[in-house]
This record gives sequence, structure tokens and C-alpha cells, in this order.
Amino acid sequence: MPAYVVGLVRVDDPETYDRYRSRTPEVVAQYGGRFVIRGGEPQVLEGDWPAPRMVVIEFPDEAAAQRFYDSPEYQEILPIRQRASGGTLAILPGVPQS
Repeated sequence: MPAYVVGLVRVDDPETYDRYRSRTPEVVAQYGGRFVIRGGEPQVLEGDWPAPRMVVIEFPDEAAAQRFYDSPEYQEILPIRQRASGGTLAILPGVPQS
């Protein structure tokens, strides 16, 4: 069953965040993931949108998503994101494929 890493992000330092952003696609792909959503302006239909930026990365399963997050490659660039932005990151299970 697929799993998703979902980030709700507020970028405070765009230049530093771009350094992080340029390095993530390679690490995501290395752990079997692919970007489904990477930023963009939401068309809010109801309520208040919680963050200016959203990222959704699909992985084959929750274990692969956790391996990506825990990987030495991601842990090396994670402090760059944390210095440049704030927000929330979570792993969510997907819907089983029929």
C-alpha cells in the first residue's frame, strides 16, 4: 500500500531553501519516492489553508517513506530545510489499490 510524506511548509529564507530543494529529488528517487505535489498555489475551496507551501511525496509503503526520512542522505540536508523554513511533516498511509 502506498504511503505519503506530507509537508506543510512556510519558507523563511528562500535562498537557503532552494539549496535544500535542489538536492531532494535525487534522495527521494533513491528511496523509491516521487513528488506528487511540490509547492504551487492552492485553490482553497473551504476554510483556512494552514501553510503557504505543500509537498506530497509518494513511496511504495510506509517502511520506504521512513527509510527515506531516516537515510543518511536526507539527514545530511534536513538541517538546511530546518534553518530555512518551518512547518509540519508527517507520513500518512495511502488507500489500498484495488
